[in-house]
Amino acid sequence: MKSAELWNRVVDCWFKGLTLANVAKLANNNTVSDKLNSTRLIVHLTVLTQCCTLETVTDMQVKDCIVSAPGKAILHGEHAVVHGKVALAVSLNLRTYLRLKATNSGKVCINLPNIDTFLCWDLSELKRLIPYSYGKREEVKLLDTELVRRLRDFVGVTNGNLDTCNMATLAFLYIYLSLFGPGELPSLTVSVWSELPTGAGLGSSAAYSVCLAAALLCASGAIPTPLKEWDHTARWCQEDLERINSWAFQGEMIIHGNPSGVDNAVGTWGGMLRFLAGKIIPLSRVPLLRILLTNTKVPRSTKVLVARVKDKINKFPSIMTPVLDSVDAISCTCEKVLSEMTCEPITGEHYNILEELIDINQHHLNVMGVGHPALDTLCQVTLARGLHSKLTGAGGGGCGITLLRPETDSFVVQSTVQDLKDRGFDCWETSIGGPGVQQHSPLSVKEDILEILNHY
Repeated sequence: MKSAELWNRVVDCWFKGLTLANVAKLANNNTVSDKLNSTRLIVHLTVLTQCCTLETVTDMQVKDCIVSAPGKAILHGEHAVVHGKVALAVSLNLRTYLRLKATNSGKVCINLPNIDTFLCWDLSELKRLIPYSYGKREEVKLLDTELVRRLRDFVGVTNGNLDTCNMATLAFLYIYLSLFGPGELPSLTVSVWSELPTGAGLGSSAAYSVCLAAALLCASGAIPTPLKEWDHTARWCQEDLERINSWAFQGEMIIHGNPSGVDNAVGTWGGMLRFLAGKIIPLSRVPLLRILLTNTKVPRSTKVLVARVKDKINKFPSIMTPVLDSVDAISCTCEKVLSEMTCEPITGEHYNILEELIDINQHHLNVMGVGHPALDTLCQVTLARGLHSKLTGAGGGGCGITLLRPETDSFVVQSTVQDLKDRGFDCWETSIGGPGVQQHSPLSVKEDILEILNHY
């Protein structure tokens, strides 16, 4: 047998998963000449296996890292944005944290304690999911539908019924296998903890996808790790952020099918984004604003609410068109005020305007038909203490935001939070306008979160 032919048989055996024991068994049933060739085949197969194992464990040189990304809230422009008006999306300083740890276990593991999901796969299982000619995909292309199909079969998704666990798993495996070509899959463990509630319209899936993209791009060497030895946190350059955002959008497509791209853009860049007619523009500087975030825990369907607004516009165009125009003007006025707050001393008048805009927009959203008694309760409870609130996102329940002035007394804040909790709502004091995805040193991560990430 010629050496080229022998090598082809070696590679063929390896990709078919033929074990050394099986090859040896075949050798015992053949002639002396074939036995010799089979013995040589065993030697080559052993070398190939050792080489691939060595490359997987050592050559990749995967570095441990911790990254985080923020959630998102819509400040103004809900529903109007569907009809060609401006919307303002802001980062929410409730964050998702991810720790990537290199191992030599020959496995890939993901731990998602928020949704009680803990999974591990042998590298050999995952290698068979991608063709030998696949290669690395450091640059984002169109979503690979064939790889998605294989992964859905592998995970066991049937009839398109994707629960939170399956969606998170598919997004992770897709980005991991896309960034690491065949024969070079590294052993690693990814652990994720989120401060964001799932399914509340706060960008939890996008924050997760952004963290996955950033950590796995760094692990693959496609982008550098920005954290220096003396840093607590660090961010990537614009070019690297664009790459992170592109891969995060792929994760969002797997999870949501046809996302707008706003949520992952907020998770990547942070601050505030202007969204108009499909174009997303990050705003360079915005002030950090204190807010209360309240989850009414009233379930709602975004699809149904969007359809409700559309029906009302079709039924009363001369009434509803000015409402949409007014919401557009609210978004533009808010953007102008926030821009002024970054380049001149912040005054009480700035906050007066922001509060009035919140009140007007909430009334408009009620006119559109996306209010809810639970959201009315939120507005009444906060207004009784001089605070101003509006829904954020689809409405019909869901979440609302309440603006806090810098001078708002802590007793007022604490009593308001307690009052809202007494009504069955979840409530957090947080901020909007903070940084997007970033890498952390362990010292910069809250102790309770670090303890969770280090547990796995």
